[in-house]
Amino acid sequence: MSVHEIRSITQVGTSEPFELQVARGQIPGHNSIFKFGFNGDVNDAVETVWAEGGLYFYPVGATQMTVSSSSDEDTANEGNGARTVELFGLDANYDEISEIVLLDGTSTVTTTNSYLRINRGIVRSAGDNEVATGTIYVGTGTVTNGVPAAKYLSIKPEDGQTLMALWTVPAGYTAYVLQADITVATIQNNKVANVRFLARPFGEVFQVKDKFVMSSGTHHQEYSIPLEFEEKTDIEFRCISTANANVNISAAMDIVYIKNDSRL
Repeated sequence: MSVHEIRSITQVGTSEPFELQVARGQIPGHNSIFKFGFNGDVNDAVETVWAEGGLYFYPVGATQMTVSSSSDEDTANEGNGARTVELFGLDANYDEISEIVLLDGTSTVTTTNSYLRINRGIVRSAGDNEVATGTIYVGTGTVTNGVPAAKYLSIKPEDGQTLMALWTVPAGYTAYVLQADITVATIQNNKVANVRFLARPFGEVFQVKDKFVMSSGTHHQEYSIPLEFEEKTDIEFRCISTANANVNISAAMDIVYIKNDSRL
């Protein structure tokens, strides 16, 4: 076997855990990602666990998107807030793409890439405030005061990156979810949150892969046999509360995704 051939075995640092070697990029064809999200106000309608709230809708086709902020202080032109943001997503072929965008306050900046999925955004530089002043948006349609009609990504001022408990498996890879963590809180007694871990295989519909019912607290779920998801599968957490309970929820998942030609 050639040393350049992709394989699912440790090749260096054999005393180190497999997970650490994946994180260090020591095993070709293996990648890891920790996806997490938060929704601060879930009531009696189904919502995705992401900072913007409401049910997340995916782009119907790859498109260039606008990037803007709700504050003019978030600008690469020596603003006090955020200046640049890096975007990560998938193109029309579901291949991974990324780019760094220079912000222009409430005015729009158009992405160079066309995104079919946009999975994460991270503020890479900022002015004196060291954080964004407003909420940064990526979306399509008419933009009013920095807010697009259709939102596919948002970064709240103090977070520095997206909080989106959703992700799409890139083309040519198979993903394995190793564990999930859910935290729920509500100030109302005898109210519960119904949390669903969903997946939509390519060309199909969303299907429940796990379900949690919680009133408050944190639940850690390990999958001793990791959950397997094929390429182009959309994965996300959704929540609905009983009797308008005003639930706060966070959800996270540890994922390893492996090139298909290395699954030997």
